[in-house]
Amino acid sequence: MSADDDLHPQVRSVLRASFGAAPAPADLEAYRASYLQTSLELGGAAAPVAAVEDVVIPRGDGGSIAARAYRSLVPADPLGAIVWCHGGGWIAGDLDSFDHVVRELANASGAVCVSVDYRLAPEHPFPAGVQDAHAAVAWAIGHGSEQLGFDGARVCVGGDSAGGALAASAALHERRRVRAQLLVYPALDARMASPSYAEFADDAVLPAVTMAECWAAYLDGHDPDDPEASPLAGDVGGAPAAYVAVAAHDVLRDDGLAYAQALREAGVEAETEVFAGMVHGFLRFGGVVDAAHEAIGAIGDAARSAIAP
Repeated sequence: MSADDDLHPQVRSVLRASFGAAPAPADLEAYRASYLQTSLELGGAAAPVAAVEDVVIPRGDGGSIAARAYRSLVPADPLGAIVWCHGGGWIAGDLDSFDHVVRELANASGAVCVSVDYRLAPEHPFPAGVQDAHAAVAWAIGHGSEQLGFDGARVCVGGDSAGGALAASAALHERRRVRAQLLVYPALDARMASPSYAEFADDAVLPAVTMAECWAAYLDGHDPDDPEASPLAGDVGGAPAAYVAVAAHDVLRDDGLAYAQALREAGVEAETEVFAGMVHGFLRFGGVVDAAHEAIGAIGDAARSAIAP
């Protein structure tokens, strides 16, 4: 049996149509443009929400972070928030490439969803992205909750892929004040040592060599065992409860599963969901892959449970 035989038919169609000659991360401008174009072409129609507001989050060094806040058509009561860090290998992705995902997540969760346009490598390597994620969560807990009108004691942090690493780091940084961490195929170990890296080394969407290039650009020579970069290397005791979704056919599958297991061994509640037949990045493919909506619905349910009294 071929390694691709277990792919969902919708995923196989996406691979045939969209990933035949994707640019390499080394061609940064083309890689970023391709990432955005894929999101726009495969993301589907933008779900209506009650309101969208551009906001500015201050950084501790005097700089600022652009962000976008989405309000649900049916807001939950009490009203909480999700701080969302997008994927893109720390080198690509922006507010526009995840607009459709965060819109749907706002409606699924009933929360105010704040999408964070954190700084990207290689222009801004580690720890810039981590610092921005930490700043965004601290802002949401504090002044952001006053500015946007949600309960600062009811904040979750989430993200996918590279954004999942930033979200996990922010959750550990604010482990006493964040309600939950919501992670989708997170990249959590710069050593790339998990079995799924070998199993899917030649994957069409995210081959191991591409992941290695992304880690290298992000770390820029920094210690791969630094837990701020590799949350799997850190102490997860007392961390917020987690919902971790992974794609069955993904080099990052085992990072997410290992992190959830580490949380459970530390006495932290951690729910895992393996999406059969899915590949890395499927959360962005809602226009053509039904499981994207299933995953966003599950993230929304996890957030509702965490935010509720």
